[in-house]
Amino acid sequence: MPATQPLPVTLTGRHVRIEPLSLHHLDDLFAAGGDDDEVWRWLGRPTPRTPEDLAAVMADLLEDAGRGAYVPLAVIHRESGRAIGWTTFMDIHLPDERLEIGFTWYGRAHWRSAVNTETKILLLTHAFEELGMGRVQLKTDHLNVRSQEAIARLGARREGVLRRHRRRPDGTWRDTVYFSLLAEEWPEVRARLSARI
Repeated sequence: MPATQPLPVTLTGRHVRIEPLSLHHLDDLFAAGGDDDEVWRWLGRPTPRTPEDLAAVMADLLEDAGRGAYVPLAVIHRESGRAIGWTTFMDIHLPDERLEIGFTWYGRAHWRSAVNTETKILLLTHAFEELGMGRVQLKTDHLNVRSQEAIARLGARREGVLRRHRRRPDGTWRDTVYFSLLAEEWPEVRARLSARI
């Protein structure tokens, strides 16, 4: 079966619900980490200082989604019912059965919790088992050790580094560390991640 285009979707776990991102999530997202320098440090955009700044970032993302470049999804903390971050399907290439999970952030209160693991289980299950992807990649700044460790804990394999890959908002250059999971690796990785939840 050929890979199919990801579309806005709702996916539900025990701790989080993932749903299509929209501007009605703005207030929750700004409260969760919209103006937190540490949350935005590695995201390739300046830290939004006001709800209007964050709305502009969201509007750009939603505009790109309208062109099929991204599928942005809000991450909802089920216990509180509030949006605590977002994630996207991006770099989608159906002929090669691949996509990327990226432009992900969560409010600092949810770091090192079940949120990231369960979010990734839901997204990876959808990508491999429902969309028919053969490869899912994740990437991060080479200086973002916390993110690299989180990706490695998911079971993704570190593939390499693209040097001087992107300019950061402060004008310095980022090297980008790439990781991936393949469809044939997913059943074992899923079992291990599910046991952690």
